[in-house]
Amino acid sequence: MNKLNRDQIAKRVARDIPEGAYVNLGIGLPTLVANHLPVEREVLLHTENGLLGMGPAPAKGEEDWELINAGKQPVTALPGAAFFHHADSFAMMRGGHLDICVLGAFQVSVQGDLANWHTGAQDAIPAVGGAMDLASGAKDVFVMMELLTKKGDSKLVRSCSYPLTGIRCVSRIYTDVAVFDIRGDGVHAYDLVDGLSFDELQHLCDVPLHHA
Repeated sequence: MNKLNRDQIAKRVARDIPEGAYVNLGIGLPTLVANHLPVEREVLLHTENGLLGMGPAPAKGEEDWELINAGKQPVTALPGAAFFHHADSFAMMRGGHLDICVLGAFQVSVQGDLANWHTGAQDAIPAVGGAMDLASGAKDVFVMMELLTKKGDSKLVRSCSYPLTGIRCVSRIYTDVAVFDIRGDGVHAYDLVDGLSFDELQHLCDVPLHHA
């Protein structure tokens, strides 16, 4: 099968973000979405460290290290961008003012539960950041992740074994092999990559799927 690379997953997410949306991109893989939004589409990107109107990553050599996102990566600011205290930024997140947040994940359950801040390992450093606020405050929660772990286990699971970030909050999952919508009647899979059948995807996931 022809798995999508990280930029191709980000481009697929960007395709579904509508005109005029207020969007937060989580640290890690989701930050790539900013580089694939069509220039003719107005999307207001928000970062929890206090910027609304974030643009794509700067060209190499043109970084301004006083202008960064929540993951400490250099970003650009579009005309009309606004800067503010991070307390105000969290008020936007908690107050339901974001249309979409895009987050990475260790696991997502078939009910839409999200685990993305801690693996439960004793030597892991807890770093929940604003993930809980985003998961509970955004109108839609999109997840970007590779479907399988390095050990070959599905990150789409019947029940999360890692500590939860949010309960029944995820509405859509973008992976390197397919897109999944979490609905009231279960998980619907579509946009399978070339060379992957629905039955093969069902076997990879080991959770009940509907063929959308």
